[in-house]
Amino acid sequence: MLKVGIFGVGHLGKFHITNWKEIEGVKIIGFFDPNNDNANEVIHTHGLKRFSDEEKLIEACDVIDVITPTDLHYEVCMMAIRKGKHVFVEKPLAHTLQEGKDLVNMVREAGVKMQVGHVERFNPAYLALKEMNLNPMFIEVHRLAQFNPRGTEVSVILDLMIHDIDIILSLVKSDVKSISASGVAVMTDTPDIANVRIEFNNGCVANLTSSRISMKKMRKVRLFQKDAYIGIDLLEKKTEIIKLKQPEDVDVFSFDIDTPNGKKTIAIANPSIEPLNAIKLELTSFVDAIVNNKPTVVSEIDGYLAMEVAHKILDKINNTSILQ
Repeated sequence: MLKVGIFGVGHLGKFHITNWKEIEGVKIIGFFDPNNDNANEVIHTHGLKRFSDEEKLIEACDVIDVITPTDLHYEVCMMAIRKGKHVFVEKPLAHTLQEGKDLVNMVREAGVKMQVGHVERFNPAYLALKEMNLNPMFIEVHRLAQFNPRGTEVSVILDLMIHDIDIILSLVKSDVKSISASGVAVMTDTPDIANVRIEFNNGCVANLTSSRISMKKMRKVRLFQKDAYIGIDLLEKKTEIIKLKQPEDVDVFSFDIDTPNGKKTIAIANPSIEPLNAIKLELTSFVDAIVNNKPTVVSEIDGYLAMEVAHKILDKINNTSILQ
């Protein structure tokens, strides 16, 4: 039985508690949160023990789940890793690149498991493509959200866009060649809307737009590769594939078109989307990695690489602002 301790029982922390309680082989030992309103609600709803001493909670557990504000990630993760505990930490991995780099080194030295909460990797619309050979050469992403004060302690890059940065880095098997970016602070002191262009050494180009001051929500990823277009709607949980029909493509809608190279048959497919709970799935995968000594799906290195690109984007935006 894995004993879990939770740091931070705010909005997302409560979702984590609900899902941890549904995972077999797991027991929540208690939680730490200095906010009395959050704490009292969790005690009343879930009957969990509130710890007033962070180290005592860590010592009582095998696994620590960190859902605190980003600037507290490093301190909690560091205490847990030094005590040999496995750590699940919400994205972004840490507040600064140096903190992220230190955590990566500590995890390696301690020999513990760490997973970063890039939950879109477990979105059923994304998972529907796991059997497809993806080699995108152009990617377009839109992630739009209505304004919510929660999470605004960091920029829209580290709050929203980092989800898509992680997905893109997992898809494009190449190093980043160059980044150009622009962003505007509207409601907060950091960028609330940003547009970014990332070029990779293999020729792939990704355009990302993120906003937390939009009138409507949108989370769409469009992939363009040789002979195929893939549209992923992460919000509506829908996936569409348009490609040149192959002999193995059966039971798909298709039609012929005339091209300069002759007649081609186009196939349109909508992969079956399983109704999955992404948060529960990511936590379950973390438990599986611990119990069966397997690599975590989103490792501390993945978390750091997404952070690194995010901070390069912020540097570009800040330098552009200075020049203006």
